[in-house]
Amino acid sequence: MDGVVYDLDGTLVDLPVDWRAVTTDLRALLDAEGVNAEEHATWELLEAAESAGVGEAAERIISDHEREGAAQARRLPLADELVASEVPVAVCSLNCEAACRIALARHDLLDAVETVVGRDSVAERKPHPEPLRAAVRALDILPERAVFVGDAERDEKTAVRAGTEFRYVED
Repeated sequence: MDGVVYDLDGTLVDLPVDWRAVTTDLRALLDAEGVNAEEHATWELLEAAESAGVGEAAERIISDHEREGAAQARRLPLADELVASEVPVAVCSLNCEAACRIALARHDLLDAVETVVGRDSVAERKPHPEPLRAAVRALDILPERAVFVGDAERDEKTAVRAGTEFRYVED
């Protein structure tokens, strides 16, 4: 492979985000807009907020919680692989870019990463292939010469759609 792209949370670090609080805050935002939020899970709430015209406010809510968690992120063992990499490295995450940078900097990993693509870095979110494609383009390599390392089925779907190899953290 000519480059490696890593997911962040659950792969390089453990980001302690209080997702219950995120869900509560998003539901309050949607309730104020007259949207029945009870039938939606957290990421569906963001989509519902975008449809209701309050996507930016929802994004701020999620990002605030993620940045808080990033400041307390715990380094995971795979981070050592990132530091030792002999090929260019990027991060592609469903977390906001600022939270990614905070978590990476907290563990002195940011300088080892060529680029960071977060949920808010491009117009689409994983499992859409565009965030991963953007990370691969920034590494100036072909998708078929990249491997995406993640911890979730969403990451695997993203890799398949982007035309990269995929490896689960456990592999």
